[in-house]
Amino acid sequence: MATAIVYTELGGPEVLTVTDIEAPMPGPGEVAVHVEAAGVNPIDHKLRSGTRPSAPVTAPRHIGADAAGTVTALGEGTEGFRVGDPVVVFNAEGTHASDLVVDARHVTPRPAVVSAAEGAALGIPVSTAYQTVRSLAVGPRDVLLVHAGSGSVGQAVIQFAVLAGATVLATTSDRRAERVRSLGATPLPYGPDVVARVGEVAPAGVTVAIDLIGTDEALQQSLALVADRSRIATLVRGADAAGLGIRAFRGGSPTPLTAAEERWRAEAIPLALALMTVGRFSVEVGVSLPLADAAEAHRLVEAGVDGKVVLIP
Repeated sequence: MATAIVYTELGGPEVLTVTDIEAPMPGPGEVAVHVEAAGVNPIDHKLRSGTRPSAPVTAPRHIGADAAGTVTALGEGTEGFRVGDPVVVFNAEGTHASDLVVDARHVTPRPAVVSAAEGAALGIPVSTAYQTVRSLAVGPRDVLLVHAGSGSVGQAVIQFAVLAGATVLATTSDRRAERVRSLGATPLPYGPDVVARVGEVAPAGVTVAIDLIGTDEALQQSLALVADRSRIATLVRGADAAGLGIRAFRGGSPTPLTAAEERWRAEAIPLALALMTVGRFSVEVGVSLPLADAAEAHRLVEAGVDGKVVLIP
């Protein structure tokens, strides 16, 4: 038997329960993975609570998109993997479980230097960050302002933008400023003085802005600083983007990603893993909890705890 986290109604973290499931077997083109760590993302608690709309819950709903573990079985026609291989799982469903089956297109080998917890921390944050940086064509001539640079997505955005040659500024709390600086960005305190501070540290101006916090203040600061609204994006206030004349990538946006953007999201995970093997990319793992403590993990993510929260089956 395997175990999984499910919910049968929308609500607070208390609706999450641990249930026994049959150990899944892979079909054609699928990979069975024993999960060693599963990442918890903000979208998980938004879907569970109903903050992000989804289809009605008519059966126990599994949760989670990111994980890392080892291959336990291969479906017919699956190539590139062997039983026992360490892997990262991304863009999957129901990863908050001890065992799962996933399409081989959403599995990639995990280098020995990358722990299961680090691998589980990649998925949504890294794919979102890389796709956003590529969509906005961030490059060496750019000065990028990232709102909320110390979160998982923000940290990945900073690193990909720095690798692309951009100058990066990032808003953050004083407590998290050193982490932001260590990734190659200039930290700026949150608050009404951001526009003035940008003028001091980047007198030539800002060419790109990425909103990861969703406040009116952050959006207005971006609009005040960036002349070209097509180079302002929000990943939180997608429903409001069109009215502001800016871009949105999911985050409630009714506009789907392009085929190229979906491809960039898939490319991001093996790219990040390759960079991690040579010390040019990092993820911040925070609290690790047993799978049975999924409710507490959701509470921590909602509270904005430092680092990626992971579940250990």
